[in-house]
Amino acid sequence: MERMDKINQMMKREVSDIIQKELKDPRLEFVTITEAKVTKDLQHAKIYYSVLGNQEKMEKAAEGLNSARGFVRKLVGQRIRMRYTPDIEFVFDQSIEYSARIEAALEEINHEQRKNHQNN
Repeated sequence: MERMDKINQMMKREVSDIIQKELKDPRLEFVTITEAKVTKDLQHAKIYYSVLGNQEKMEKAAEGLNSARGFVRKLVGQRIRMRYTPDIEFVFDQSIEYSARIEAALEEINHEQRKNHQNN
């Protein structure tokens, strides 16, 4: 595994752990960290997350994550030994939502095909 892959995995694991165990914000109950991408200079990190729930829960989760950025960064700095602690940016991961829509569309197509097949 490449060095940056290890750093990304450590960052993902630690941020996820911090959100689940250290933050007591109810807005973050259904947040899952899906990926972390740290720049090669270790100055910036994009932390991708998904949220189980409706649009309102997504918005509240974004508010909660952004308000906790500094605290999360501080704890990451204490837990991971790096020359720099990257500045953290939380980014909503739309890939899960996108794949759910595709799956629903495919299921609808299959349902229509079965109905047409039964009518013939």
